[in-house]
Amino acid sequence: MRLFFATDIHGSETCWRKFLNSGKHYGADVLVLGGDMTGKALVPLVDDGGGNWHATLLENRHELSGEEEVVAFEEAVKRRGYYPFRTTPGELAEYEGDPERADRFFHEQMLATVQRWMDFADERLEAAGMEAYVCPGNDDQFDIDEVIDAARHVHLAEGRVVEIDGFQLASTGWSNRTPWKTYREEDEPDLGARIGAVAAQVTAPPERTIFSLHCPPYGSGLDDAPELTEDMRLKHAGHAPVPCGSSAVREAIEQFQPVLSLHGHIHESRGNTRIGKTLCINPGSSYEQGELLGALVDLDGGKKVKNFVLTSG
Repeated sequence: MRLFFATDIHGSETCWRKFLNSGKHYGADVLVLGGDMTGKALVPLVDDGGGNWHATLLENRHELSGEEEVVAFEEAVKRRGYYPFRTTPGELAEYEGDPERADRFFHEQMLATVQRWMDFADERLEAAGMEAYVCPGNDDQFDIDEVIDAARHVHLAEGRVVEIDGFQLASTGWSNRTPWKTYREEDEPDLGARIGAVAAQVTAPPERTIFSLHCPPYGSGLDDAPELTEDMRLKHAGHAPVPCGSSAVREAIEQFQPVLSLHGHIHESRGNTRIGKTLCINPGSSYEQGELLGALVDLDGGKKVKNFVLTSG
């Protein structure tokens, strides 16, 4: 079986489309997407009248003239993983004055985007004769699960063991605690119990078992990130990463020894390592550049992964 894995696309329209095309491009049999698939923010395009608009993206103000420039800017926003919307100065002021209303609007736009992605995926995957498995991550709100679960060719993998071409895939997108207090994070003992409950459903031997655990194992080199202060600033000016993965994830890998364990969460820790007999991979993420980082893995049921390569494109 040839499996293509990517993760942490954070709402990037470009990365989602590339992910759906990766099966045909790489000759993969199945697609697996790790956690954090949704975007993080809205980008308002404000109508100044007379066909003129303005918007701010990544602290840079953009002056737009005419429908062609507006549409091109909206596409650029989607590529970077944000949600563009057109508005007026008065409406924008109302959103800024009512954070709860703004949060509800963001939520509506996020869900609408996930639904559109599922509809598009069902068309593409049906035409290609392929299936995709998705496990939301710590940054993803809970009600996207229902939208994913209703798709025909994209399957919700959270908390489940699914059969894939003679292998079993056990998944959870929950993480240990983060500085950002995200939706799906918990203390290490609780995370360990969650992973254990999923792993208990596995009936395949280790050489035919795959883990998809959003958080990488602690101290594996796949979990190195810059250390932050309490006010969310870089603690060190230079490159001084610290391990911030999960000890519960590491313990689960050491205990169950699946042939392959797939991770994400820490975008800058692209790489691979072995924990016992298990090959662990974090393909990293460059979603803001519209670049899809991934891992192409060949498995034949042997005690080790037959072949793998980290991809980009």
